[in-house]
Amino acid sequence: MMEPLRLSALDAEDLAVVSAAIQDSLVAVRDCAYLADEKRFVLLLNRFRWEADPAADGLSRTHSALVFNEVTAVRHRSIPLDQPDRMLELLAVVQEDDRSVTLRFAAGRAIRLEIGRLACHLGDVGEPWATPWKPAHPVE
Repeated sequence: MMEPLRLSALDAEDLAVVSAAIQDSLVAVRDCAYLADEKRFVLLLNRFRWEADPAADGLSRTHSALVFNEVTAVRHRSIPLDQPDRMLELLAVVQEDDRSVTLRFAAGRAIRLEIGRLACHLGDVGEPWATPWKPAHPVE
């Protein structure tokens, strides 16, 4: 069994690695939280384990936490905040410039984080579980 994934991103190149690891993660609206007093934005993810060898380990998912520090503001586009149980498919995380990061979801949804500097951490939580489904969607 592989060790839990732990990644940090302090620049755009690091963030691209984190983005690849979280591609096709599922997240409930209720599991996205801006902790303004702590200047922190947290997402709890149901993450497909792209790094696992399907021949050796099979297809699997795990719970993960994606944390952004030094967040000064959060803006939403088409996020159904009134539907806390709504599941969103996280497609990518992109650093737009030195002061912002965008979390891009399927169906044109997005969360933009205004940041003092990039300080992002991804960590698996708990044990992975088998899944028969590998994420697949048309390339846009």
